Amino acid sequence: MYNGAINVYKEAGFTSFDVVAKLRGILRQKKIGHTGTLDPDAEGVLLVCLGNATKLVEQLVDKVKVYECVMRMGVETDTEDMSGEVLKTSAVDCTSDDIRSAAMSFVGGYDQLPPMYSALKVNGRKLCDIARAGGTAQRTPRHVDIHSIEIKDIDGDRVTMSIECGKGTYIRSLCRDIGEKLGCGAAMEHLIRTRSGDFYIDKAYKLSEIEVAAKNGSVGDLILPTEAFFMDIPAFRVKPEKAAAIDNGNMLPAAAFDDGEKISTKDGERIRVINDRGNFVAVYAYRSNRGAFVPEKMFL
Repeated sequence: MYNGAINVYKEAGFTSFDVVAKLRGILRQKKIGHTGTLDPDAEGVLLVCLGNATKLVEQLVDKVKVYECVMRMGVETDTEDMSGEVLKTSAVDCTSDDIRSAAMSFVGGYDQLPPMYSALKVNGRKLCDIARAGGTAQRTPRHVDIHSIEIKDIDGDRVTMSIECGKGTYIRSLCRDIGEKLGCGAAMEHLIRTRSGDFYIDKAYKLSEIEVAAKNGSVGDLILPTEAFFMDIPAFRVKPEKAAAIDNGNMLPAAAFDDGEKISTKDGERIRVINDRGNFVAVYAYRSNRGAFVPEKMFL
């Protein structure tokens, strides 16, 4: 089984679930999860966790994401992008200064109403399923953080933007809201995720490339090991006689590790735990009230 993360280039036409399903077949393992949904028409970085790295999905979802999108002004659709049914068209008579001012007004964050065509659930049902059945549901605005918006090009009724934002942001809905502020309406025409946390589009692999690597035995070269996410904290190897305690997730004093005298015992201090075979197996944190290191995350 592979353990770690792989930077996938999600191509248009695939859902994020499709990518996970195809990877399960390519890599021949079930334990796989992605770190942030992309719409079927969207492209770009989809970070996928494998094996024990699936325990990191929740924290990786929180990472900053960067998108490049094309917003079409003067049109409103039911899906808030150009794949949906057009509900209204309007004349576009705003200036470039108007567009920049409207877009920048959202920087810093705001309460965003999520789209009906989304995977969010209301009373156990996905909003998109309700919408496809012809229904509607009460939606609650959610605060989203917009770190920056860069207007890269304005060509008639099309605006190309680069957006850096926090988790839970719908770029479709941001386009909708900018269009509403301009008074002409807008919908998203194209979307590419260029970055997710520390993972960039120029280092992302298409499914076809991953499949070739799996067939020739080099797919491991495309996978970032789970331990790589914790290289900012010191590593200590457990003494052979304490190896079983690590396997059982027991708390341990600093003396249980090689060079234990060098370990900081400040409350909350974290260490990478290496077992007696030289493998990364856990992250432990020191708890002064217990006088020992306790498991924070196990990666056995």
